[in-house]
Amino acid sequence: MTLSFHGAKLAILAGDAIVTIQRDDIPGLAWAGYWDLPGGAREGNETPEETVLRETEEELGLSLAPNRLHWGIESTSPPNTVWFFVCEWPDFDPAHIRFGDEGQRWALAPLGWYMRQARAIPTQRARLGAYLNRRDTIRGAVSPA
Repeated sequence: MTLSFHGAKLAILAGDAIVTIQRDDIPGLAWAGYWDLPGGAREGNETPEETVLRETEEELGLSLAPNRLHWGIESTSPPNTVWFFVCEWPDFDPAHIRFGDEGQRWALAPLGWYMRQARAIPTQRARLGAYLNRRDTIRGAVSPA
């Protein structure tokens, strides 16, 4: 795994739903008002896993162990290299979310809605789609957390 990366994102899948955050609608903010996934920029010498776990805790108040990250892929979205992780969490309880100060709101949205949502960040939808297309194969290769 390379340590030269910009940031990391996490798709938290609760069965056929996904945890998503609507970005702030601030002029000049990339993807302002779009539906995004938890995650963000790397700080210091963090690993991709450390980055996404820290960001998820800051944004949603969810403290996850590294073994909750079931799948990850490095991806280049010029000019940045980013990591995309998936956490399969079938018994997810939305009551555990403590929404932070980044974004307008969060939602536990149906996967189908998110994948068709015109205002979901296209690169996140594409990465999630790549995972979903191989979900059964990937699940079989990963031991349960």
